Amino acid sequence: QVQLVESGGGLVQPGGSLRLSCAASLGIFNIFIMGWYRQSPGKERELVARIFSSGSATYADSVTGRFTISRDNAKNTVLLQMNSLKPEDTAVYYCNIRPRPGSTIEYWGQGTQVTVSS
Repeated sequence: QVQLVESGGGLVQPGGSLRLSCAASLGIFNIFIMGWYRQSPGKERELVARIFSSGSATYADSVTGRFTISRDNAKNTVLLQMNSLKPEDTAVYYCNIRPRPGSTIEYWGQGTQVTVSS
């Protein structure tokens, strides 16, 4: 049973920072893709950032320059450092992993709420 345990969400003022963490209990290392998605009420879930086992990363245009994704392969952990937060970043953030290249099998975390408000 694969589990993704997320932490780090909360309430922050505009311009503030938060760091999200996701630890995957998976009996393999070098997970192919680890990433974060978010969903706000009335909107579809969208990709925020993802990082490949090679270390290369991609970001949504809306967070480029403000968010940084990183990973610790030894611990199967992915982090999302969020700076200069805006009210429009308010959403439930979900961790996602795709363990193997060429496979569509993926796993999701339970979600963590991020609220940006004064």
